[in-house]
Amino acid sequence: MTRLLVIDDHDVVRQGLIAALQLHGFTAIEAAATIKQARSKIAAFNPQAIIVDLNLPDGSGFEIVQWVRKVSPRTAILILSMNEPSIFEQLARRSGANAYLSKSQSIDEILSALNFALDNPQSFSSLLHNPSNEVIHLTPREIDLLHLIAKGASNAEISSTLFISTSTVKTHISSILRKLQCTNRTAAIVKARERGLLL
Repeated sequence: MTRLLVIDDHDVVRQGLIAALQLHGFTAIEAAATIKQARSKIAAFNPQAIIVDLNLPDGSGFEIVQWVRKVSPRTAILILSMNEPSIFEQLARRSGANAYLSKSQSIDEILSALNFALDNPQSFSSLLHNPSNEVIHLTPREIDLLHLIAKGASNAEISSTLFISTSTVKTHISSILRKLQCTNRTAAIVKARERGLLL
């Protein structure tokens, strides 16, 4: 019996996904709507597989992926999101996820990716195809910061949320501004949205 955690801030998505997974034999399923809830569930439930959205109220799903990967190389981690695949598929791979899937894909495709990740914990797969050759070289951690900046978080709040020093926050922000070729946070958020880095 596979222990599975579904992390998504939309109740209808969580419940729909859980119902579909239960119909396909998964019975030990827990759910979380935020990074904070997810950390608590992971500590108590010790899931063997995680399905996580990128856009969560208190940060990005990459934070969960990287946190889990530090302690468990064998946990199957699928990112299920509506974000632009040509950008986020690469970031998902670099963050340590096993797959990047669109919420528009069928439950059979999601199950296929989930079962493959469970059997091959070092793998990465994607059922998406996007012909775009444009590569945005932001790191998963920089995406975490972008989400918090977009919510209006200060450097101190970002530092506290991500458990990094304020000097590290400043370094990441400088890197984001340079990579997006922007001179301030507001312009960076506008450009990030235009490029599909934020919903």
